[in-house]
Amino acid sequence: MLSVEALRAHLVASGLAGTVATARERSLRNYRLFAARDPRITLGLDPDGGWSEREVLRLMADRCGVSADPAHRSGLDVIDPERTLGALDAFAARIAEVAARRGAVLFGTGHPHRLLGFYAGLADALSAAGCTVLTPAQGRCVDITTRFGVRTYTVDYVRGVALVREPGAEGAGCETGAHTHSPLPVRAALEAAAEGGRGLPDLVVGDHGWVCGAGQLGFEAIGLADTDDPALFVGEAEGRVSVAVPLDDGVRSAYYRPLTRYVLNRACLSQ
Repeated sequence: MLSVEALRAHLVASGLAGTVATARERSLRNYRLFAARDPRITLGLDPDGGWSEREVLRLMADRCGVSADPAHRSGLDVIDPERTLGALDAFAARIAEVAARRGAVLFGTGHPHRLLGFYAGLADALSAAGCTVLTPAQGRCVDITTRFGVRTYTVDYVRGVALVREPGAEGAGCETGAHTHSPLPVRAALEAAAEGGRGLPDLVVGDHGWVCGAGQLGFEAIGLADTDDPALFVGEAEGRVSVAVPLDDGVRSAYYRPLTRYVLNRACLSQ
């Protein structure tokens, strides 16, 4: 069993919390772009509130522990590990609730190279507990606007976790995929689930557009988010996202394994 103290130490030692690798300049830029409703940063969320740049900064200070001082404009961001631990407990509670009623769950990530293993461990445990891990829209094409123009990606699943493949990528089923913030893949998945008649998810678990896109459509959604991803925390503040866990989403994939063990233990799903 991984204790709270051991996980807190791991969060700081691995850079998942404490001083993280996310540049303060990048976070502040994204808060400004969110306030301007840039779709690259809103991730499929359509906020109700005005959310000025200062308001976003105050929210991120409250939810993540970043500096609330707008004059602090350089260096590395900081995530309070206590906030991460608290959010992980809330995250685990939602996992436990859906497991208790053997609900249907959809997993998806825009960070497959880093976070796939974290979600796959949860998917395996929920499947073993009798939940349905949904895999709708397998092979469906999604046109996503990138800095290189509109490119066509393909929805694929690895160990029950959705991701998108680069154009022309080979080896479906392997643990590679594209980094994306777009909500279009989750919209395609939810549309396919509705068309297939096999039921819609009771819970969506993921990051980036997978969480915000699902939450905007009224599905319960929980996920992980870095200090430069304000949309998930705004969604949480407005009630569209159930839980947003603050942590660095770009460290080594192995560093997330203790988080999987902790969440499963808290959810009474340890295997």
